[in-house]
Amino acid sequence: MTDLCKEMEKFGKGIGSVPRYRIVESLLTGGKTVNEIVSSVKMSQPAVSQHLKTLKENDLVSDERQGQKVIYSLNASYMLSLLTALSKDVQKCKKSS
Repeated sequence: MTDLCKEMEKFGKGIGSVPRYRIVESLLTGGKTVNEIVSSVKMSQPAVSQHLKTLKENDLVSDERQGQKVIYSLNASYMLSLLTALSKDVQKCKKSS
């Protein structure tokens, strides 16, 4: 399995549910606290926290402590580099067929 395959598997695990995608979608407008995410996605705080844990474990979300608050943000640079690498591989495949 190539490194890109492993990273795509990780990406799929991270984003592979509707609730996690909704959290990712809510973070597209910028960093948020858990309570702001809860309000945005209309899920319970424990459920959001569990999904954020999965997103963090798969490098799709990062967090930063600001005083007593924790701000969650998309790991946009990771996601962009991963999707760029995938796009390049797809382009190579398209050209060779």
